[in-house]
Amino acid sequence: MGETVVPVERRTDVDVDMPGTCPWARQPTVAVMGAHTLQTFGPVQAWASLRTELSNRLDGDTLAALDDAVAFATERHGDQTRPAGEPYLEHLLETVAVLTNGAAMTDTDLLVAAVLHDVVEDTDTELDEVRERFGTRVTTLVAWVTKPNPEPGHDPATARARYLARLSEAPDDAIYLKLADRLSNVQRLDTHPRPAKRASYYRETVTRILPLADRHPWFAAWYANWRQTFAHLNDAARS
Repeated sequence: MGETVVPVERRTDVDVDMPGTCPWARQPTVAVMGAHTLQTFGPVQAWASLRTELSNRLDGDTLAALDDAVAFATERHGDQTRPAGEPYLEHLLETVAVLTNGAAMTDTDLLVAAVLHDVVEDTDTELDEVRERFGTRVTTLVAWVTKPNPEPGHDPATARARYLARLSEAPDDAIYLKLADRLSNVQRLDTHPRPAKRASYYRETVTRILPLADRHPWFAAWYANWRQTFAHLNDAARS
């Protein structure tokens, strides 16, 4: 992929309106929902547990890089929590778990970026800090999945739509990162406390994210199953 970092502005708010999901355990679980079964990822509550599992598949240098990324993310996200109240780090670790245990990916920079993917968007961290500590490629990946602040005169919905449209131009590894991030957010979509948000997030995922999943067979299959599993949300929105 190219080494040009996509410029972004740091957001001043923390967009954590999706329900918290339990992080990854020793094996992925299979949720049975109506006539469908859906592979889900969770739970684990500490990096040490996930690290032990990954030590059978990742080399020492990759694990050390992840140690550094987890320490950095833990410091920067601080006491941020997901809507269900769990530490924000759990979502980041779950994104790593999706890539490793689901999509069978072991790319060091991609996994480090998975840990850091919200650090610019949701904290005071700048892209330059990420570049200095983790390198250009990790920074490029983080930049691709970072939603910018709305431009002057534009509402947040417009900025979000432009961000999602721009993803179609992203390189494959950035797409894999976004797919893993969104998977973590939508795998238990029925847990969101606001029905209207469940329906709108379902429609957005079907419209904007599912076409990107075609770039990788595992993600394509998972999202196709997810679409059927949660189709009732689309039906509910129309009623």
